[in-house]
Amino acid sequence: MMTGAKRKRSAVWRKIQAVRFEDIKVWCMRRLPILKWVPVYNWKENLIPDTVSGMMLAIQQVTQGLAFAVLSSVHPVFGLYGSFFPVIIYAIFGMGRHVATGTFALTSLISASAVERLVPSVSTNFTTNNNSGVLGLSEFEMQRIGVAAAVSFLGGIIQVAMFMLQLGSATFLLTEPVISAMTTGAATHVVTSQVKYLLGMKMPYISGPLGFFHIYAYIFENIRSVQLEALLLSLLSIVVLVLVKELNAKFQRNIKVVLPIDLVLIIATSVACYYADMEYVYGLEVVGHIPEGLPSPKTPPMTVLPEVVTEAFGVALVGYVASLALAKASAKKFKYSVDDNQEFLAHGLSNVIPSFFFCIPSAAAMGRTTLLYSTGAKTQVACLISCVLILVVIYAIGPMLYWLPMCVLASIIVVGLKGMLMQFRDLKKYWNVDKIDWESLKQVKIVSINNPLVFLNARKFHADLIKIIQKDSASSQACEDVNKCEQNTLLCSFSNGSCHGESLQSCHSERCVLILDCSGLNFFDYTGVSVLLQIYMDCKNRHIDVLLAHCKASLIKAMQYDGNLESENPVFFESVSSAIDAIPVHRNYSKFSEQSEV
Repeated sequence: MMTGAKRKRSAVWRKIQAVRFEDIKVWCMRRLPILKWVPVYNWKENLIPDTVSGMMLAIQQVTQGLAFAVLSSVHPVFGLYGSFFPVIIYAIFGMGRHVATGTFALTSLISASAVERLVPSVSTNFTTNNNSGVLGLSEFEMQRIGVAAAVSFLGGIIQVAMFMLQLGSATFLLTEPVISAMTTGAATHVVTSQVKYLLGMKMPYISGPLGFFHIYAYIFENIRSVQLEALLLSLLSIVVLVLVKELNAKFQRNIKVVLPIDLVLIIATSVACYYADMEYVYGLEVVGHIPEGLPSPKTPPMTVLPEVVTEAFGVALVGYVASLALAKASAKKFKYSVDDNQEFLAHGLSNVIPSFFFCIPSAAAMGRTTLLYSTGAKTQVACLISCVLILVVIYAIGPMLYWLPMCVLASIIVVGLKGMLMQFRDLKKYWNVDKIDWESLKQVKIVSINNPLVFLNARKFHADLIKIIQKDSASSQACEDVNKCEQNTLLCSFSNGSCHGESLQSCHSERCVLILDCSGLNFFDYTGVSVLLQIYMDCKNRHIDVLLAHCKASLIKAMQYDGNLESENPVFFESVSSAIDAIPVHRNYSKFSEQSEV
């Protein structure tokens, strides 16, 4: 007789044998998106724009890598590694074709908290002369990057765990106001952390409750220790960066290639600092020695992991949320899809694997993604091309950056956060929408909204409504019964006691109408309003006119405030009947025959 152990082994072996090659292929195609887009890559049409975008991206990756490494309280060279390894990993596992991952201000700031806490510069006995034998850097620098790499490693493990738990679908809880508030608040802390470099001051690392205010209190108490040369160079750098970037944005359509002012500023100030010997004559703090080449892989210090759990969770959540928002925006702009859960895996591996190569935590950045938009990037080949150029910098150009002033790097960081800081203007928008949250058709179809539209149900409402439109566009068959419709607790279709799905084909010759009856919409938040506006734009793209009836004044004000309701005809009506009466007769609309209830 067969023993229990043998039977178990036999069952496992049968399961292994049952796995077909097709199953493995499907799994690989699903988890390795690069296998989908590389075979169909159009070399003739896409290679040139991707190459141009990759060159521009490499410049920004280098400047931000150096700057955000300083923000992480580690040696600047580790920012170059962080602009190289994560990009390759994301290109293999990520789905965002225009997502430029790499070093990121917010994750760098979170990482710095752990670095300064566990390897404080004040109490250390290490000096730059105490060489560790790794990359020619001191033991002190290697201990610091060890902590940052541990944060990256554990943060990536958390993201991979969230992927395995299928938590990507829970991201609907992170609404736009929440993300905006989080990134704006973090941006103010990033700017505050750079003030000491902008002013050329020597000051201790200050953290903890009200640390933000203690930093400025310390600055004002020691205002006489401000280094005038560093302050003037910082002001000059900020003015030049802002001015040139504004001109680039203004004349972007008229010029093929924008001026890489970050790189120009780095080269100019490095040369000036070298020839004027500013490090010794004026006491300016410079970047210092930049090692050549890539490091050998090394396991992050596992003994540190229990002490960086808090920072690791922060890196995992903040990095993922910011990156997913950019991925979804690019997917929407360029008409492709992004799997929330796959992005967890991609960003998790982009943190875990590079942590073995002394990389700080990574995520996608708005500035780099916007650059890919503006330079006409088509695929992730642009990011891979940027990696080739970054490799050239690491092996050949890096050592020349010895004389780069730290105050210039700080200026690049501050100006790079302009977009996040400008989100303070959104407070008025959120306040006007909701003071608690700071909501296809050949015939006329009416949808009655009888529930609040908030962040908890707005996403499902949007999906269900679009699904019904798509279903009705593809089929003229009626629903089986009312009960089947009532299984969807958010959107139920009724007309004379039965459920209908009449043809809702969109056609260019005959416009179609969807009327949203908002008489039952008594409460909404910013997310609910955003969804209504998104439905308006989606339907407009399908050649469907959207009319809103029985809207409260607060809802009308909130939707008009966004400014996306571009229509020559009225959109808001006092009643459903007035909306129907406003439909032009010559459009050949069929009579009102269907009503849906939400």
